[in-house]
Amino acid sequence: MAWLIGILLFVSHVLGIITAVIALMSSRTSQGAVAWIVTLVSFPYIAVPIFWTLGRPRFYGYVSARGERDTVLRQVLQRYRGQMESYISRPEAVSGRIRAVEQLAMMPMTRGNRVDLLIDGDATFDSLFSGIRQAEEYILVQFFIVRADEIGMAMKRLLIDQAEHGVSVYFLFDEIGSRGLPGGYLRDLEEAGVRVSAFNSSRGWRHRFQINFRNHRKIVVVDGKLGWTGGLNVADEYLGRVARYGHWRDTHLALRGPSVLALQEAFWEDWYWATGDILALGWRPHHQESDDQHVAIVPSGPADGRETASLLVQHAIHGARNRLWVTSPYFVPDHGVQDALILAALRGVDVRVLMPERPDHLLVFLSAFAFLPEMIQNGVKIYRYQPGFLHQKTLLVDDHTAMVGTVNLDNRSFRLNFEVTAFVPDKRFAANVHAMLEQDFINSREVTERELAERPMWRKMLSRATYLLSPVQ
Repeated sequence: MAWLIGILLFVSHVLGIITAVIALMSSRTSQGAVAWIVTLVSFPYIAVPIFWTLGRPRFYGYVSARGERDTVLRQVLQRYRGQMESYISRPEAVSGRIRAVEQLAMMPMTRGNRVDLLIDGDATFDSLFSGIRQAEEYILVQFFIVRADEIGMAMKRLLIDQAEHGVSVYFLFDEIGSRGLPGGYLRDLEEAGVRVSAFNSSRGWRHRFQINFRNHRKIVVVDGKLGWTGGLNVADEYLGRVARYGHWRDTHLALRGPSVLALQEAFWEDWYWATGDILALGWRPHHQESDDQHVAIVPSGPADGRETASLLVQHAIHGARNRLWVTSPYFVPDHGVQDALILAALRGVDVRVLMPERPDHLLVFLSAFAFLPEMIQNGVKIYRYQPGFLHQKTLLVDDHTAMVGTVNLDNRSFRLNFEVTAFVPDKRFAANVHAMLEQDFINSREVTERELAERPMWRKMLSRATYLLSPVQ
């Protein structure tokens, strides 16, 4: 028996060393690489299965799927992007900072769009349901969380009704975020003719351990003409109907114009990964001449060759000269973003970060307090929203640019989640976001350096300990 135990221990340590080499070559941060290597070599029998479940830095299956479908899908994309030429933003219409955004998005910025700011759940679902009722050809629906509660059932009835009237409906959800969704909900959709699929992050035996990745995108597209994205999922708490959270503060966008096709392309790729099917959709741009706002849609995720979401946020911060206001329910940014915020404050920018007062993910919430004292000492102002739970993901740069999307300022959104952001360099839109955030700051309180210094030692230690876990939170 002893010899068997010896063999198992030997094999475990060999696997630990092999996996440590993989972690060394693939980890996206030096801190993450060191942590994994030490753990894998010291405790391989525990660390090896955890690494292959939680520690993989890239969504390799999605990367290979992109290669598999390049020939067919790229032919379609080339045709549609060929039609986009007259709607691509000209260099003189936008500043030079836009080139980096387009490179990160791997999509062009387009003009001829209309962007409507949707504040909180009632405005969002009124707009969303109204748009779905206008569908004539197809509806694309993708959410991280869908529940079979009041608003979820209303969504189901609306999609079934449209499917029964001959509209093609595609419904994509994340199986982890929507893990409580009953099978009957999905069967009702399928029986009515709705095409339904989980995102299937662990699809196929080679990728069965990729359970730590999530598809956090919220996308709805109607006929390639109307699109929505932002912070809201399909659940009653997003309308403030759950007592635990109280008032739910969130922001969404309604889009018209060529930018809708970029949202459609993000859904299209996700659907291909999940099902292997290439959807036949309309790809003709619909120009909004009267509004003519510039928009770049920036999908990001663990299949990217670069850290798209983190780089986009850093790029926006470095471009600020007077004002940089950020809202995020989960604020545990990487060191690059932390340093960029501090540098902006040091050069005199009004840097404000708005977080919730009430947490819904305790570990992430506690982690932020490990580095907030340093940020406040360097001039970054931290606010906590008072009336309820704050869930919006927005960023305002000076008086000319705003971003709204699904990206939280934490490691999960930067490296583990599939996300999408609307980058809008438009003064009218920025003014609307400015007015919205001014009201949010009125409903918030500023965190002081003294308040953080007077916390009990056990809370300070707990914050530091939870911060060490931020790469997998």
